[in-house]
Amino acid sequence: MKLLKNIAIASAVFCTFAISGCTNLDETLYDQVGTKNYYNTKSDVIRAVFRPFEHAYWSICSRHVLNELSADQLITPTRDGWWDDGGKWRRLHYHQWNVEDGGDAQTEWNGCFQGIMQCNYVIEDLAKLDPSQFGFAQTEFDNLNAQCRALRAWFYLRLLDAFRHIPFAISYNDVSLNTEKQVEPKVIFDFIESELKDCTKLLAKKEGLGTGAKLQGQWTQAGAAALLVRLYLNAEVYIGEKRYSDCEKIAQDIIDGVYGTYATADRWDAAFDWNNDACDEVIFGFPSSQGYSYWLYGSDTYWWTVPARARYYFNDRKAKGGDHNTKYAASPSYDLDGKLYTYELGMPVQNFRKYPGDERMKLYRNLGNSKREGMFLFGYLEYIDENGKKARVRAPEQPYDLYIRDAVGNFQGMAPDKWPTNKSSNLRNGDHNSGWHFAKYPFYSDDDEHQMESDYTEIRLPEIIYALAECKLRDGNKTDAAKLLNSVRKRNYPAENYEEVLYSPEGKVFLDEAEMLAEWGREFFAEGRRRIDLIRFGKFSSGTWWDKTPDANKNTEIFPIMRPILNANPNLEQNPGYNK
Repeated sequence: MKLLKNIAIASAVFCTFAISGCTNLDETLYDQVGTKNYYNTKSDVIRAVFRPFEHAYWSICSRHVLNELSADQLITPTRDGWWDDGGKWRRLHYHQWNVEDGGDAQTEWNGCFQGIMQCNYVIEDLAKLDPSQFGFAQTEFDNLNAQCRALRAWFYLRLLDAFRHIPFAISYNDVSLNTEKQVEPKVIFDFIESELKDCTKLLAKKEGLGTGAKLQGQWTQAGAAALLVRLYLNAEVYIGEKRYSDCEKIAQDIIDGVYGTYATADRWDAAFDWNNDACDEVIFGFPSSQGYSYWLYGSDTYWWTVPARARYYFNDRKAKGGDHNTKYAASPSYDLDGKLYTYELGMPVQNFRKYPGDERMKLYRNLGNSKREGMFLFGYLEYIDENGKKARVRAPEQPYDLYIRDAVGNFQGMAPDKWPTNKSSNLRNGDHNSGWHFAKYPFYSDDDEHQMESDYTEIRLPEIIYALAECKLRDGNKTDAAKLLNSVRKRNYPAENYEEVLYSPEGKVFLDEAEMLAEWGREFFAEGRRRIDLIRFGKFSSGTWWDKTPDANKNTEIFPIMRPILNANPNLEQNPGYNK
């Protein structure tokens, strides 16, 4: 398996699928299952098809880090000596990564190719099976095949987005069909497009509202079509071709129900709550449950978006997911004199605060009975301790109560109205008060039966609505773009504020490209997509935000191929602008 070694994925694929450790090919397998005798029942086929989905779910972690910490809204500053980690988070923020960094860029490359080869393995196995032998109708069997093809396209889309120049691998068994060298981005783009167009005809369709739970975790017609929306919306970035009209057509069809029936929820948090499998806004999500898989509550996603001792505030003191930590916070809006920064980008808290009455701006609280309110954690976080007394969440290993600020500096135990004399505000100079924290997914208490039950929402209907709005805005149709955005935004504000917060002509707010980008940031805050939105609007490499100056050139819009990957395959060429 020369190619597998070349792209550094052999070990993971073989651990999952292959017969390993057999030097005598005639020996009887007692503790392992060979390919030829694995498929005995209908359930065996279904299990094989969905095995790559668990790997896919795990793989979201590296994408989240790369797409958020390299962008303008989330930061990982040092905190009382914590979170320096050799400067790796600074290099992401400053776009100063290099081929020696490894880390999440290497994990993203390897993880996606592992997933692709797992899909290839199953797709080729299915081609050898007789559906009738296992009790499948042809349409049911075709749907299973399309599931793996759609998942493979999802992996390829991520690789195209992050690296642009990648090898092309469509077979597990016949490596002559694969390439050892990279292919042009257009080859990958065309493959993704062709696969997804075909899959939309073969996948199941959500036929009515309230029926999503039975399809959760499966690619549907709308899910595959939504990936086409992502592909077309960013086509100018990926291959230099404007495909906004194609994006507009597919997005409109999804909204019109051509690919299934969906609806925007009446609450901003419904798509992230414990019962989001039943939310008609969710187009594709990975099923989660405490005791099984819950990668969205992992350290590289949302479990570490809150203070280290937040378990006292949430009353999840048994720490079923492990201790919390302060990896992610919102980029600050204020300097160390308490004055508002003037950056066009970043400052996400101020971006939310721009329009009055936003429900997401409330302090996050568990209300009991599997309900919550608010998204951010700020100020003092008070709770009742084991002695029945009022207490505040404290810093780890330091003797001060947290007062979480929309600023980065060394505040320690200062009163809320005081500011430090050291006015250096940067990633090297923070403490545990620095930067608002957030809870996109709920952190319910130990007493709540639905603790950590939220599924991970990969695609939701507002993404399609916003993509359509952007296409219309780019085409000069501001009125229709505004109405589309308002159809989602209304749920975030009280009706009496509509005139102040909605886009014209339904309100007084002026919509242009800068505001479109800002609204992408509000609606999809911390959902692992900010980097590509900045790139699409020409701001990623040229923009300025807190502790970030423009890049020297645009090569940073894709990541380098890391040293271990280059060493594993000498046929690979480094991405433009990076040292081999």
